[in-house]
Amino acid sequence: MILGKTLSRRTVLRGAGASLALPLLQAMLPTRGEAKRLSALTKTRMVAIYIPNGTIPEKWKPTEEGADYALSYALEPLEPFRKDFSCLSGLAQDAARAHGDGAGDHARAAASYLTGVHPKKTAGSDIRNGVSFDQIAARAIGRDSRLPSLELGLDEGAKAGNCDSGYTCAYTNNISWKSETQPLPPIVNPRIAFERLFGDIEGPMDEQALARRRADKTSLLDLVQEQTRRLQGDLGQTDRRKLDEYLESIREIEQRIAVAEQAGDAVIPTMDKPAGVPVTFADHSRLLFDLIKVAFETDMTRVVTLMFGKEGSNRTYGEIGISGAHHGMSHHKQDPEKIRQLVEINRYHVEQLAYFLGRLKTTPDAEGSLLDNAMVLYGGGIRDGNRHDNGDLPALLAGRAGGRLSPGRHIRYRDETPMANLFVTMLAQMGVETEAVGNSSGRLEGLTDL
Repeated sequence: MILGKTLSRRTVLRGAGASLALPLLQAMLPTRGEAKRLSALTKTRMVAIYIPNGTIPEKWKPTEEGADYALSYALEPLEPFRKDFSCLSGLAQDAARAHGDGAGDHARAAASYLTGVHPKKTAGSDIRNGVSFDQIAARAIGRDSRLPSLELGLDEGAKAGNCDSGYTCAYTNNISWKSETQPLPPIVNPRIAFERLFGDIEGPMDEQALARRRADKTSLLDLVQEQTRRLQGDLGQTDRRKLDEYLESIREIEQRIAVAEQAGDAVIPTMDKPAGVPVTFADHSRLLFDLIKVAFETDMTRVVTLMFGKEGSNRTYGEIGISGAHHGMSHHKQDPEKIRQLVEINRYHVEQLAYFLGRLKTTPDAEGSLLDNAMVLYGGGIRDGNRHDNGDLPALLAGRAGGRLSPGRHIRYRDETPMANLFVTMLAQMGVETEAVGNSSGRLEGLTDL
């Protein structure tokens, strides 16, 4: 770093219809003795990842407790990160149960997952749910980042209509709720997510400039080239190298999006996807995970939700040799072959989580890594897809929340412990104090005790 020069953490490179936030550089760090300011630079990020249609519990849930538990078959891809996450058992979402409303388990599972609230049964516009805990966080800390929150998904779904036994599609297709009547639909197309992150949202979005950039195949980096060159002249050798690596990662994401757009005609016929979405689940999820990593690295946002699929998703997974529709197979009725294929889907999903944790763990952030300063919740609102039960839900929590969490264990809570207790606990790690989220009854013990 050049003596006498410091760089604001909020520095942004700007071009026509585009802006590019920067990763944390040495030039942004405080001088020695300014520990309070350093702490302010390492705010905790949060991701909630939702998996649809339940699991095969016998192949998901570990049997032993504590730090020396054996990973189940479905969780084996997480072996390199076993000290970076905890498996949580015993958590339930009572709000997802019928309570007199009859059928509609999938809709209730998704709608209540992050809210802890039993949704109103309706197929019309008079929807009513609760505020999801990610949006409670966004309200409290969203002003500190460029985007209060980011909602992403891998399954394109209908925006309205009856999707599950008298429940509107708004319930099956969304886990993030800004208010009781306002769901936040996930962005499925990586191109749209990219423009959301890097379009010049500080001022009016220049749609014509964005359209020209796509048509001309102009890179975002070309638009900010002049400012980049000036900035590099003010940085030390280490920061210049880090900036070069970061810019190269942006260019690589752009190229992957372009390839997906060009391959639009090759989309698997059984998958209803917009142009620009990668064909395979792995390519699609990893592209979105890389965008999340960049968003965290540059402090574009600290709150993200990602739906691996809408609840009741009938996606097929031909890339791993599974041609049956996911939801249909989840009602396996003890058919051994269907169970085998469902286990492979569960494991395939976990493989993508492992990719994401690896990206976070290898990305420096102040005195640690992005994973050190994050919380990643992974799970779903249905335990067993064949039974549609909502107790002892699949739940993993990765990251250290800036040193406030102690991962690396299988923690078994008392049966029927509200899932929403975890949300209250996670909010506290982000500095957001709230008395309750939905049907919570307090905080979870043991997440910080070794």
